[in-house]
Amino acid sequence: MKNKEIEVRGARVNNLQNIDLNLPLGKFIAISGLSGSGKSSLAMGVLYAEGARRYLDALSTYTRRRISQDSKADVTTIRHLPAALALRQRPTVPNKRSTVGTMTESANVLRLLFSRLGSHVHPQTFSRAEPTLRVAEGLDVQAADGKCFMPPAAEDFAFNSRGACPTCQGLGEIKQLVESRIVPDDSLSIRAGAIATWRLPGRNFMPAMVEQLGIDIDRPFRELSPTDQEFILHGPKRKYEVNLPTKTGRVFHTNALYESAYAAVEDSMQTSSNEKTLQKLNKFYDFTECPTCHGTRLKPWVLKSLVAGCDIATVSRMEIKDLPTWAAKIEPSLPPTMAKLAHNLVTEFCQSLQPLIDLGLDYLTLDRAGASLSTGELQRIQLSRTLRTATTGVLYVLDEPSIGLHPANVVGLIKILRALVAQGNTVLVVDHNPAVIGAADWVVELGPGAGHSGGQVIAQGTVEQIKEDSASLIGPFLAGTARLRVRSTTPVVLSVPQITWHVTDKYNLHNVRVQIPENRLTAVTGFSGAGKTTLFMESLEPALKAQLTGQELPNHVDFLDAPNIKRVVEINATPVGKNVRSTVATYTGILDILRQKFTSTRAAKEKKWTVSHFSYNTKQGACPTCKGTGVLNLDIQYLPDMVQPCPTCHGQRYNAETLTVTWHGFNLAQILAMTVSEAHDHFADTTKLGTVLAGLKEMGLGYLHLGEATPALSGGEAQRLKLAVDMSKDQHGTLYLFDEPSIGLHPLDERLLLAVFDRLLEQGATIVVIEHDLDLIANADYIVDLGPRGGHAGGQVVATGTPAAVAHQEQSLTGKYLRAHLTHFND
Repeated sequence: MKNKEIEVRGARVNNLQNIDLNLPLGKFIAISGLSGSGKSSLAMGVLYAEGARRYLDALSTYTRRRISQDSKADVTTIRHLPAALALRQRPTVPNKRSTVGTMTESANVLRLLFSRLGSHVHPQTFSRAEPTLRVAEGLDVQAADGKCFMPPAAEDFAFNSRGACPTCQGLGEIKQLVESRIVPDDSLSIRAGAIATWRLPGRNFMPAMVEQLGIDIDRPFRELSPTDQEFILHGPKRKYEVNLPTKTGRVFHTNALYESAYAAVEDSMQTSSNEKTLQKLNKFYDFTECPTCHGTRLKPWVLKSLVAGCDIATVSRMEIKDLPTWAAKIEPSLPPTMAKLAHNLVTEFCQSLQPLIDLGLDYLTLDRAGASLSTGELQRIQLSRTLRTATTGVLYVLDEPSIGLHPANVVGLIKILRALVAQGNTVLVVDHNPAVIGAADWVVELGPGAGHSGGQVIAQGTVEQIKEDSASLIGPFLAGTARLRVRSTTPVVLSVPQITWHVTDKYNLHNVRVQIPENRLTAVTGFSGAGKTTLFMESLEPALKAQLTGQELPNHVDFLDAPNIKRVVEINATPVGKNVRSTVATYTGILDILRQKFTSTRAAKEKKWTVSHFSYNTKQGACPTCKGTGVLNLDIQYLPDMVQPCPTCHGQRYNAETLTVTWHGFNLAQILAMTVSEAHDHFADTTKLGTVLAGLKEMGLGYLHLGEATPALSGGEAQRLKLAVDMSKDQHGTLYLFDEPSIGLHPLDERLLLAVFDRLLEQGATIVVIEHDLDLIANADYIVDLGPRGGHAGGQVVATGTPAAVAHQEQSLTGKYLRAHLTHFND
């Protein structure tokens, strides 16, 4: 390359402090630093944003109007910057129609392959026609009985199109209402709440209505006559003239519509689009395999078409590693006239599979539901699509690609990143994993702290130079000189109470019984796709919640013993809030406290203001121009949408009158502009507010601004924010389930998290972490390791015990890497 380096001058995005740096082109570059130090701001906000924007500027105006674009980065100059592609930290969770085949686009080639190369049958006579080029020409074919017909096209093999099963509409499963969930306790009367679905919004008058229709609502439901029970559960929807009481005691006469217990759910399902509401409604349903398509999602007729002796459903159920073997049989099974077409389609199909095999996803099947995949699997599928393009001269920006990856998968990831560099690209990775950073050609470290204390380049160079740089925070972890175990682990003795459950059959888990100790830190480890999420998040968590609410256990869990658990809390890295109106202050309840404080001031009392005057989501408190968002979005057609501070409130969200009221010398906007640490310095003596601020600070979130929008937080910040909100509650009998709490955390940040874990354990909590980070695993009291691999090769408990014990269990793949990690740190 003529130009050897990307030259960045004056980068000022977010907390970057006007930094200058040169990055080598055609190399593997790692960016390290504490959480909040400015890594993503540099990688995504500067390098990717400018690389993508400059590429899009070369496109036509017509095309740019249809593409979402980032605004110009706040940087003085960037020279020699290639076109950029980004792989985000957390891929979008697929919808229920997505499968591995649709996500990788291998299903598209497979459908084409079956429509063009298949042996099809007549839809009425079911007489078979041999493969012929007439299909590729769009002509009819002749069956063995002499009758002609139009064979299925590619769309007929698509469950999202014409090929969808008519019973389940291509979902592969049907849902049925379960009476025991509609009437969870038939010993209760209707007045006491026996009908759960009549507690849905808009149905609370149904008990009074059926009472007027002559049904005794004070008798236990089980003692009602079969006729009355049938009317309550399935009675016809019609209007009745009734007298209904109001909350004030008044009675009004109305012509009200009656909805039975079943109809209340069905009607709500048809009219609701809110995700949380739909989740509540789904609790009344049981999801079972579709009786028509038996889970294939397709019309039964298209399964009559065969290629190399298999139908498309059979091929979709094969593990990816077996598909090339099946594909190799196709061309020899066809007439010579179809050889060229077969060769082209088979080659295209195998090429779509190869990146998945290279990334260790060969145990998946093309019909595997996308929503059932782990984060690591989703990230590798996202990466596989990128690898298929085999581009050169591109800047790849990856935000924590090691998330969800077992140490063995990380080895494969590094191999792939090296392959991208070998193709003539530059790969820039934001990551905290020392294994990834240690494999880089060049390391840039930001810091020294987070927020205002970060945004500076504190070290850069080769890995060996970083190891020897005294200013580097990651250097000691690369060199193995840092302290690995930072907490005193508590042994698991026989007297420690255990949580025990048994999973009969779920995905790759078959007849699995597990025990974990209460009041200990348990790490759940294993190969990506081994069944960790299924065993804990999809089995233990719903089983415990069902037990705590007196409901039936999930179908796949037939035993649960957890007598001391009174509360279950899941903490994951999903974004907090959905728009800019959700801030750190609103999510943590700080704004509610502040509004009460401002309402109690003399100035507010004189104005007779209520708490609504101190909310930027109400007309009384919000700026009239931006309606409380603090910004204006300007649509300038083919250029990127422009976001600028509101010219009226200057980003403060509130109207001028609201900001005239002060508390402790500050108005609300001034307090929201403070960081958590600054606010703690001012209001530590304010009992409730000081407690919340102290909790956030203890989580290492002192650099966040109170008015910072929560959807913009990283996965690690979102997890710690959720935990901080829950910290004030009674922890006795609480089970915390963490899904990769190390996401977004520097090894030093993990020390803060482990200290918080110890606080929770001291208060009586039980903690389970699904984790791949070896530092955190080494600090656990107990390990449950699943494997030995992923998919069908996983789903077994291969090792349990302390970190030291698991490290020496030969059958454990995790143990192999944990043993090497402990040796690296001389532990």
